[in-house]
Amino acid sequence: MRIVSLIPSATEIVALLGAEADLLGRSHECDFPPSAAHATVLTKARTEFAPAAGQDSAAIDTAGRASLEAGDSRYDLDVDALAALEPDLVITQSLCSVCSIDVESVAAALDRVAQRLGRRPDMLALNPLTLEDVLDDILRVGTAINRHDHAERAVVQLRERLYHAQEHVNAYTEGPRVAFIEWTNPIFVGGHWTPQLIDRAGATHPLNPATPRDNTGTATGMQQTQRVAGPSITATPGQLIASAPEAIIISPCGLTLAQTRDAAQADLATQPWWQDLPAVRAGRVALVDGNQMFNRPGPRLIDAAEWLTGWLNDRPNIMPAGFPWEPF
Repeated sequence: MRIVSLIPSATEIVALLGAEADLLGRSHECDFPPSAAHATVLTKARTEFAPAAGQDSAAIDTAGRASLEAGDSRYDLDVDALAALEPDLVITQSLCSVCSIDVESVAAALDRVAQRLGRRPDMLALNPLTLEDVLDDILRVGTAINRHDHAERAVVQLRERLYHAQEHVNAYTEGPRVAFIEWTNPIFVGGHWTPQLIDRAGATHPLNPATPRDNTGTATGMQQTQRVAGPSITATPGQLIASAPEAIIISPCGLTLAQTRDAAQADLATQPWWQDLPAVRAGRVALVDGNQMFNRPGPRLIDAAEWLTGWLNDRPNIMPAGFPWEPF
């Protein structure tokens, strides 16, 4: 099996299943695990949207929106290099064209590859909207790369870790109100699997809550997988203030921990209302490397769940060693 992964989460899944040697190509964003670094880099961003490029959060957001509205891909894919690898399988995604190359661009590239190779490589497009979708994607990738048994064992182990973390949640107390900030200017609050993780850590996420699917009652206990949330959404400062968060997690999509620290200082800590938030007064604000953890729908979401549960419930013993976070 000759595998190309164009999304970081899939690269992590391939590595989890022990198939790094079969991984021949990757995206420029696939930076974990180190054992996958040998694969040929096939993509690059057309414009570098990052604080390191001298842009603030608002400028990055504006540029990203303009690109989407124009229907332009934010990434280039080296079709010649892709064809030279003669892949059997290319893994991509259809969830977010801001975070990684869009599926339409990949499909068009594979049409060109097919003309050169005389065959079209298979394409697997992942689109996880929930934590369960992320775990199911491990099974899907496992089947696609002929490692389904490995995938089943991996999912069982990840679920066991998730359940073990939840055992540390006190069901007899009302957990804190959490604001999970996924971008700092404008303010975006987390969606999809993030409210689910907060929910299962015993807290609430009032600005974008996980709610029961239709006909699932309260979706608690064994039915908690039926509590889902929509995508991340914007929130005004007034809405953030009104939600009175007792804990705040700042984890901007695509930013490192150092970049997150700079963005939080520039966009939030300088605002006159910031110091009045309950979480800030109580010293319950955390910065997390969103590029590596919460915003990447791969196996390390379980690391994020363990950290989140430990931090919110004052159980540091279950927080993974080396988890990239710091108090703010």
